[in-house]
Amino acid sequence: MSANPQFSAALHEWAEIFMRRSMHDFFHFIKANGLSLTQLNTLMQLYHRGACGISDVGDHLGITNAATSQMIQRLVEQGLLIRTEDAVDRRVKQVALTAAGRALIEQGFEARRRWLEDLTTALTPDQQVQIGTALADLTAAARDWDPSLK
Repeated sequence: MSANPQFSAALHEWAEIFMRRSMHDFFHFIKANGLSLTQLNTLMQLYHRGACGISDVGDHLGITNAATSQMIQRLVEQGLLIRTEDAVDRRVKQVALTAAGRALIEQGFEARRRWLEDLTTALTPDQQVQIGTALADLTAAARDWDPSLK
C-alpha cells in the first residue's frame, strides 16, 4: 500500500513538533538540575540498560576511559550513581543508578509528558477519542512493522 502524501506530511509535521517540544522540556529540566548532555546520556544509558562497566559507558559515549571516569566520579559525588566492583573481576568497576538517579530521570520524563497533558485541554472530548483511536492504530502498526519496538 502506498502512503498518502497528506498523511505523510501531517505525520512528519506532528513528529517534528512533538520531538522539538518534548526534548525542549526534557533538556530544560536536566539543565536546571546541573547536568551536561554527556552526563544525561550516561544516566539514560544506565536507566534503560542497567548497570554496566565504566569502559562500556565510555564506548557508548565515544570518550576515553579517563574522561569517562572523571564524569562518573562527578555523578557519584552528586549521589546519582554508585560504583562497585564487578563480582567476577574485581579490577573492573561497575556503575549503576542510585534511587536518586533513577528518580531524576523519571522526573525528566514527566517534564516531557506534562505538555502532552496540557495539550489535551485544547481538544474536545470527541477529538480526544478520535485522535486516541488513530494513535493506537499508529502505535500498533509501528510495532508490527518494527518488532524491536514491542
